[in-house]
Amino acid sequence: MEVDISPSVSLFNEFFTTAYRNKINQLANRYPEHASLFVDYSELEKMDPGIADALIHTPDLMIEAAEEALRQMNISVAAGVRFAPHVRFVNLPSEDKLIEQLNSRNINELVAFKAVVTKRAEVMNRVKIALYKCELCETEFKLIVVKNFTPPKRCENCKKFGTLKQSEEESTYVDIQKAEVQELLERVRGGAPAAHIEILLEDDMVNQIAPGDNIDIAGILRLRPPQKMKQKQDFIYTRYIEINSVRNLKKDFEEIEITKEEERRLVELSHNPNIGDMVVDSIAPSIYGHSEVKRALALQLFGGTRGKTMRGGMTIRDDIHVLLIGDPGIAKSRFIQSVSEIAPKSIYVSGKSVSGVGLTVAAERDELGDGGWTLKAGALVLASGGTAQIDEFDKIEEEDRAALHEAMETQTISVAKAGMVAKFRTKTAILAAANPKYGRFDQTKNLGDQFDIPPTLLSRFDLIFAIVDVLDEEKDAKLATHILNTHMGLDRDGDTGVSETLEKDLLRKYIAYARRKVSPKLTKEASEKIKEYYVDLRRKSKEAGSVAITPRYLEGLVRLAEANAKMRLNDIVEGSDADAAVALFTYVMQQIMTDKATGLFDVDVVTTGKPKSERDKLQKADTVMDIIRDHLRKNDTADIEEVVADSKSYDLDETTVRRIISELLRKGVIYEKEYGHIRIVGEK
Repeated sequence: MEVDISPSVSLFNEFFTTAYRNKINQLANRYPEHASLFVDYSELEKMDPGIADALIHTPDLMIEAAEEALRQMNISVAAGVRFAPHVRFVNLPSEDKLIEQLNSRNINELVAFKAVVTKRAEVMNRVKIALYKCELCETEFKLIVVKNFTPPKRCENCKKFGTLKQSEEESTYVDIQKAEVQELLERVRGGAPAAHIEILLEDDMVNQIAPGDNIDIAGILRLRPPQKMKQKQDFIYTRYIEINSVRNLKKDFEEIEITKEEERRLVELSHNPNIGDMVVDSIAPSIYGHSEVKRALALQLFGGTRGKTMRGGMTIRDDIHVLLIGDPGIAKSRFIQSVSEIAPKSIYVSGKSVSGVGLTVAAERDELGDGGWTLKAGALVLASGGTAQIDEFDKIEEEDRAALHEAMETQTISVAKAGMVAKFRTKTAILAAANPKYGRFDQTKNLGDQFDIPPTLLSRFDLIFAIVDVLDEEKDAKLATHILNTHMGLDRDGDTGVSETLEKDLLRKYIAYARRKVSPKLTKEASEKIKEYYVDLRRKSKEAGSVAITPRYLEGLVRLAEANAKMRLNDIVEGSDADAAVALFTYVMQQIMTDKATGLFDVDVVTTGKPKSERDKLQKADTVMDIIRDHLRKNDTADIEEVVADSKSYDLDETTVRRIISELLRKGVIYEKEYGHIRIVGEK
């Protein structure tokens, strides 16, 4: 039954004439390159709430009426072109709507929600105006292809059946593109899986989105009829969204709604002189001690100042990467899970259950298109703008870990798979946890000897913490009291009284507000303190012959200082923020970046896996090997006593040389052919 839309056309005509005349004229100047008029739903609702309500419940009729009203305005455009733009509605109320809440009552209604794009198919073409020719009388018919279109079977001129044939060359086509979106991560709570749905983009909407983009969607919920299988049909339909408008949110700001009243409370909270300690104590409050680790995790959640660029336009990373290593059963996983619950936007993955493509980007068969290949965003791309927690980091396969190098430093992922080349944003702060190779962390050995994580990846973490199980009777008593009080439902901690913490939801909003609104600038005082610390460490390391700190960690210090200022909602980085960053970094250096043989700070413990003492030892071993080779050129074997004697000319003392020879024998590099005479394994 045909519905008369002329009253609605008149209302839209009046609305466009009064509120959108200038925008329509601007669109006419750029038509047909720009073919859509974007209408603010809230403005339409102010003018006529009835028609705004009708748009939600009968969108097909109302959108048709709006587009007809535009055509009737007879706007002049380029010669030979008819002004018939799309009308797309934006700013529909979408704050509370989740994909999982779309139900049968919403079928054929206009719905709006926010989502993240997981995959996108290639652009395809659909017939818009089909041209049919009669093979008998050669009459031509042009038919507009609309929803539920049925191809004609009889020629209207000669009245014959089966004579009409579509002319594909002379038909008019429109671009279409399928994509898949899922719920925004920060809106999925309680461990529920993120709901997803297919979307259909048309005409000038194609190629406007990419996997990983956070988007605001307005579209009509449609049903796709089931396919008939062997004359049997189940009346079960799949759903998709026919897009009316889609806007890229672009910003990485957490999509958490904060009211004016809540904003006032958050600003008031920031004036509390103890706000820093309150935030730190709110991170994993059930875990006793580890205040430095908690502070680092708090700073990671706030992050550095966004949007900074170098000369030439290259962006400077503002996300802070943290690695927790150490003994099993010391709450590393609980730290990670606590951050995952607090972070406004986060993804949690674990060990063997994750692959490189699951972390980055996967190439998979395109179920949305023609069965070719498409790229699907992985965990780091989907968490862009938030945090990713990777537990059991050491259990990830080596080739899968390699995918993290680019993601952690440049915060992009370059893909060349299945003939497709692309680049994705991964502006993600990474929190990882790993266990030592031999079960427990040995504080007398260097870091590189205890983990299978390559130094190139270790060096990309701003902070690395060794969480060690130390046997200390007093500390153990306090820890036991804390755990038992927790099980008894008591908040009181032996001798510290009631700790002041923030509720999880309040802390989440405080972090979201700080990340959204606060961009601290480095002051001269803070800059000088960081510079003095950096230069002083470099000077001391020059004297010792090691490298205590590199420019990469200097940038890390700036990020930590900015995050500390952001924790207080402060727009400037003060001297105290620089002091806090330096203190935390010094703690990490004492724990991790200290050469166990010399007791000196040496960043090469992390960056190369070998501190200066080990490099010196290797150089001495190479020298001894060269002396042995020199003897073997003249004789069948090398006499150990002669090797020791010749080593003195290279400033190597007898004890060191004999120790090196013993170590080479133990490792199987050399062997003793007869007592006191050695040869090199595998060399003639």
